[in-house]
Amino acid sequence: MTLNNSKHSYFASLFMCGCLYFIFGFVSWVNSILIPYFKVACDLHNEVLSYLVAFAFYIAYLVMSIPASVMLNKIGFKRGVEVGLWVMSLGAILFVPAALTRTYALFLTGLFSFGIGLAILQTAANPFVTIIGPIESAARRISIMGICNKFAGIVSPLIFSALVIREADKTTMELVKSGALTGAAKEAALDEMILNVIPPYIALAVILFLFGFVFYRSAIPDIDPKSLNKAEAGEGSERKSILAYPYLILGALAMFCHVGSQVISVDTSIRYAESMGWSLDEAKILPSMTLACILVGYLLGIVLIPKYLKQQKALLICTSMGLVLSLCAIFCSGEMNIFGHSADISLWFVVLLGLPNSLIFAGIWPLAIRNLGKYTNLGSSLLVMGLCGNAFLPLIYGWVADNFNLRMGYWVLVPCFVYLIFYASVGHKIEHWTPKRK
Repeated sequence: MTLNNSKHSYFASLFMCGCLYFIFGFVSWVNSILIPYFKVACDLHNEVLSYLVAFAFYIAYLVMSIPASVMLNKIGFKRGVEVGLWVMSLGAILFVPAALTRTYALFLTGLFSFGIGLAILQTAANPFVTIIGPIESAARRISIMGICNKFAGIVSPLIFSALVIREADKTTMELVKSGALTGAAKEAALDEMILNVIPPYIALAVILFLFGFVFYRSAIPDIDPKSLNKAEAGEGSERKSILAYPYLILGALAMFCHVGSQVISVDTSIRYAESMGWSLDEAKILPSMTLACILVGYLLGIVLIPKYLKQQKALLICTSMGLVLSLCAIFCSGEMNIFGHSADISLWFVVLLGLPNSLIFAGIWPLAIRNLGKYTNLGSSLLVMGLCGNAFLPLIYGWVADNFNLRMGYWVLVPCFVYLIFYASVGHKIEHWTPKRK
């Protein structure tokens, strides 16, 4: 099934989808700087509390993915995208009262609204990208969308810090961390500092709301859910339940492990660098460097797969490399200077995790979603639910960091990559829970 016949319509649809994926990346990866920012601005006293930023944002995927699929079948995919963008706009507006009262719970509510909107958009956008053009070029379109997503992730922490963290705020944050600013003076300084989030988030709310209108009224053809479901019927449809596909269920768990380990490598780098004496202003570049590594991985994937490297083989290589880099981050020590910044070498191994993480998502998805027949839509929702790994694994990292240290927190990555290696080598081949009788 292909939506677009004309070249103009195809490129217009590709552009609009690219904008959607840019939005995904922008609002998702800005969490990497919100975590250390809120830790100071909202006066949070442990790592677990600060990583509730990721939990509130990504737990929405677990709550909303299947309801989003049901909703899209009723109101259509284009209207669903509009609704998703408007829900995100509401989340941005909630940052205003949250900043005025410096209430962390309200910020988390706004982030949860962002997550709900993104769950709707993710459920809608993946089918769009697949069928807006020829199926044989779908992988290339997915790679282009990934580039849009990760480019947004590179620039979002830098834009946030430029718009929100003034020179006076950098001084305030350093004084708070050192304990030199206390009592009423500290509260007044933090109250003033956090007001800076209001203008950019009001602007973001307006942009998201207007883009919802633009997308719905664009020339992109809508997806007919009935036609999509009919097109999906076929091989694999004879099984009685979605749970009868082991490679899908194991793939959803693999997605959980992958996205959780990826967000840990991005969102923890600033705090890890701060523990080595870096300021937030110096460390803000680290998430962008990790995402730049992911972008390099995407480009390598476009060049190498499938002409020189099979996708399943690339998945196995990347998961194995992720395990090696995780162990290096835990065990390797020694000062290294890169781009004028000196830090323990383990920090640079955390940054380099972006390279193997780049191709794991694209490797899991086709292996887990193959031959589901009429269950394809529901299977996609289960995989999107797996993105809640971004919610739970950073909290586990935070608990380990609180009870041991930030470096030991990276032990969380080891079982994740061990399981991903299992899925890449064995798990995706399991067709039935028990051997079929001959």
